[in-house]
Amino acid sequence: MCFTTPPSFTSRSLFLLLHLYHQTKRKTMSEKFRVCFCCSRSFKVRASEPPEDIQRLFREYSDNGSMSADHLLRFVNQVQGEGQAGLDYATEVFHRLKHHDVFHLHHRGLHLRGFYRYLLHDVNSPLPLSRHVHHDMTAPMSHYFIYTGHNSYLTGNQLNSRSSSEPIAEALRRGVRVIELDLWPDPSGNGVDVRHGGTLTSHEDLQKCLNAIKENAFDTSEYPVVITFEDHLTRNLQRKVVKMVRKTFKGTLFRCGQENPMCFPSPEALKKKILISTKPPKEYMQSQTVQSTTAPWGDKAAGPNLAVVEEKIQEEDEESAAVEYRDLITIHACKRGDLKSCLSGDPSRAIRISMSELWLETLVKTRATDLVRFTQKNMLRIFPKTTRIDSSNYDPLVGWTHGAQMVAFNMQGYGKHLWIMQGMFRANGGCGYLKKPDILLSTGPGGEVFDPRQPLHVKTTLKLCNVTGEDLHGGRMESGFSPTSL
Repeated sequence: MCFTTPPSFTSRSLFLLLHLYHQTKRKTMSEKFRVCFCCSRSFKVRASEPPEDIQRLFREYSDNGSMSADHLLRFVNQVQGEGQAGLDYATEVFHRLKHHDVFHLHHRGLHLRGFYRYLLHDVNSPLPLSRHVHHDMTAPMSHYFIYTGHNSYLTGNQLNSRSSSEPIAEALRRGVRVIELDLWPDPSGNGVDVRHGGTLTSHEDLQKCLNAIKENAFDTSEYPVVITFEDHLTRNLQRKVVKMVRKTFKGTLFRCGQENPMCFPSPEALKKKILISTKPPKEYMQSQTVQSTTAPWGDKAAGPNLAVVEEKIQEEDEESAAVEYRDLITIHACKRGDLKSCLSGDPSRAIRISMSELWLETLVKTRATDLVRFTQKNMLRIFPKTTRIDSSNYDPLVGWTHGAQMVAFNMQGYGKHLWIMQGMFRANGGCGYLKKPDILLSTGPGGEVFDPRQPLHVKTTLKLCNVTGEDLHGGRMESGFSPTSL
């Protein structure tokens, strides 16, 4: 098969591609297991043997079946054409492979299987991922795709699984930057629980979830963590949440200082900061638009009305709690009922809206450019449809191609779409933030924006042939060439 390699490919890339064109030999081993203490069963285990050209290279660049760091460096320099590599590189390879049973027992060199594993290891990838953040991180947060979780506290399905702080900690360690918590009153009505409302899922104490975020937020990435609250609380419980959040996060809690910011700060400016995103309290919103016509102190001639005074004090206390809760919010969420007006955009403020994957699929047919224009300044969060009770996920590319920053996924799920999400956010050093392409951020002279519905001219077609692979003994990779066009 003939193909043209781009200039960015190195000799290492070519060697690995050529290696993949050789069929892997198989050898069969027999393993016996004793059953019920009286009989045994024999199972055939298939193990891959390195191709002959790999064995030949190993013999050439090793001594008595052992490849030292000096031998590996000579192979890297001469065969893979990486003249810039030094002994430090070979030593690092040895260090990264030391837990994979690839060394001789009495020698410090690689054996044949270890050398073969090195060729297929991430450390020898033809297009290695950078371990460092290399995107421009100084643009507003709306210019980035953000690694986002959905119902981050659930350990399993959406119907009756256990709620816990453990999946929150695990998600943060994997680089997730947006954690969702559903807040409900506890059975006593005096505390706050985290649970999936209207289901049989168990509940977890809010403080445990906040502690998990505090302890794991910046282990993997120093870029900001956003906590989205789905709030079902009374005003008094909201006040408790304010105290808990302030006490837990202290100086790491970011306070915007502006009620309606015109744009979001940059991830660079928000390093090691925790941000809160939710809808502003109803009482506060109403106080901004509705003026009370009731005299606060009753009829002056008749003297103070105690009932009116008590009602007024309660109203002021609730409004005070609403203001405290509002001041906690950095990214203001818009009501879903206001979606039509929200998409039209308000140049005086930056907001976030949420919609289900079904709503997104409907809107992309008629308002694709409005979505792209909205996401140039504002945040768009997509979440799975309610029928995904098995914690499955949807195609994230629909949201990404329309500029959605927060494509929320069930991180405890499984399957192709989750693998796409995980692979996507391995980029940019795995920091959880990826700069959106310029095509989604630019505006033409007439105000036009990118329309995802319009076909694009294909600039490059890359065809890959899967010939062999490790841990794919089910048969699909053994059937020969399987061209895949990307």
